[in-house]
Amino acid sequence: MEWLLIAVVVGFIAWRMMPAKGVKTVSTTDLKGMLNDKSKQFVDVRTPGEYKGRKISQFQNIPLDQLPSKLDKLDKTKETYVICQSGMRSSRAAGILKKAGFTNVVNVRGGMSQWQ
Repeated sequence: MEWLLIAVVVGFIAWRMMPAKGVKTVSTTDLKGMLNDKSKQFVDVRTPGEYKGRKISQFQNIPLDQLPSKLDKLDKTKETYVICQSGMRSSRAAGILKKAGFTNVVNVRGGMSQWQ
């Protein structure tokens, strides 16, 4: 019975980490070459405190819990890169963006914990 609980927990965590359907991923290394491309937009979904502590200047801070009410601040036609601390919240944010009609959404794998 104990192994079943462990299997369910591991499965749930793996399911939560899967990218939303149609969402691409990019490494932090590959992200570096894209930051000055004005045809892209960059969203950091961490809390304001996390963002203030350490950020990538091209990313605008829209915390995950505020994202649904601030979608009008973003351009649905632009390729949209989403980052958080580890990749969990940004994956959820990518799903929100896809459901809202954003067609080109990219999740930054590993998030700020991988940023050098």
